[in-house]
Amino acid sequence: RQQKWKSSFSQQAKMPPCDFVPEKYKSYPYERVQEIREENVSPSLRLYYKKPLLLHQGYMQWLFDYEGKRYLDLFAGIVTVSVGHCHPKVTMATQKQLTRLWHTTNIYMHPSIHEYAEKLTSLLPDSLKVVYITNSGSEANDLAMLMARLHTRNFDIICLRGAYHGGSAYTMGPTSIGLYKHGVANGFGCITTMLPDVFRGPWGGSHCRDSPVQTVRKCSCSGGVCQANDQYIEQFKDTLNTSVPKTIAGFIAEPIQGVNGAVQYPRGFLKEAYRLVRERGGVCIADEVQTGFGRTGSHFWGFQTHDVIPDIVTMAKGIGNGFPMGAVVTTKEIASALAQNLHFNTFGGNPLACVVGAAVLDAIEEDGLQKNSEDVGTYMLLKLAELRDKFEIVGDVRGKGLMIGVEMVTDKDSCQPLPAEEISQIWEDCKDMGVLIGRGGLYSQTFRIKPPMCITKKDVDFAVEVFHTALQRHMERAA
Repeated sequence: RQQKWKSSFSQQAKMPPCDFVPEKYKSYPYERVQEIREENVSPSLRLYYKKPLLLHQGYMQWLFDYEGKRYLDLFAGIVTVSVGHCHPKVTMATQKQLTRLWHTTNIYMHPSIHEYAEKLTSLLPDSLKVVYITNSGSEANDLAMLMARLHTRNFDIICLRGAYHGGSAYTMGPTSIGLYKHGVANGFGCITTMLPDVFRGPWGGSHCRDSPVQTVRKCSCSGGVCQANDQYIEQFKDTLNTSVPKTIAGFIAEPIQGVNGAVQYPRGFLKEAYRLVRERGGVCIADEVQTGFGRTGSHFWGFQTHDVIPDIVTMAKGIGNGFPMGAVVTTKEIASALAQNLHFNTFGGNPLACVVGAAVLDAIEEDGLQKNSEDVGTYMLLKLAELRDKFEIVGDVRGKGLMIGVEMVTDKDSCQPLPAEEISQIWEDCKDMGVLIGRGGLYSQTFRIKPPMCITKKDVDFAVEVFHTALQRHMERAA
């Protein structure tokens, strides 16, 4: 089993061509940038890689550094560049609006917020028609929790372990990854429940999740039956019966966990969880910050893949292709609870943000990016699954569309996380060969692959070949 990794090729993978020529870099030298970083930029803003990248320009799925070196971007500014870096349509719409009107605040009407609100809500179920535009995903989730509590007049919110919902004092509560927890009072009333992780959790099998690639775990479930799902729902019920009052404010969950490494739940879990929450008087919040806007491929929103309709949907990241914006969409009834007092956002829904958001929606439709996510994402998942079968240290490949996780382990039997220094070597090798990928998971053991949705199958072939070479080098070092 250990020798499967041996391969016939070891040469450098050939990067697909790109006609775009970046401008010549004319800013500070690399060393001066490092000095300013150390002196003037908050140390909490950590950098990737031993020699951090100094990026200069981007075009669609490509990034260029200060020396003109080109990289295939498979992390998209942390799942944010949805339609491509400096997408011509979005750039043109932004430039046009820059000459017309930047900002008024919502004490006045302007056309772009109304045009955008109509366009965005047309993509959601009929019950979800009221929009509150924010500046970030953390702010969107913060507001969604406030709305849930105001509407239900209850306080407790259920969340899943391994979730990431933001870094504000309020959203640090449902964020259940220790690395993001600070030693201050935060997130009162947020109750965590067991994560239904069919790879790493106590239960899981070979048919559980909505993905072209299943776990290597075996199970005896027949069609329409999932014993793992039943067990995780029992844990959810146990939390409701022991840790919260008879009535709750709500439940917040990502359709696929993002920061935790594209963790997927068993089919049917969210549907049953939503039913149990509503029995307790709570509302259901879908955090679409990473899964929304066509990224899962088969559907525009991640919650649709679970056959549920949330009461509140939060979104950010891909909503603006890198422009700082987010949104909360909910029902008229829930939105009215917030209107009992003043809740004001100076920049939310400004003319520039709304024009960018509308141009992104147009680009997703006109470029066929949801379909591309499905086709190219499925192609990549299946290619990566071949590497999982070849290398003992590739424990799990999972995801849907262009939201992919590759979990690294010491071996498939124990599923122990591969040591961080070994993962870092593979990660650095990929970067040196021109492919940028993210990291995630409770132990930073999962590679996160969530590129701009415009990538091609040729890009995937290149990326998988690079990853294959990096894995092969790792095995040679270990040997």
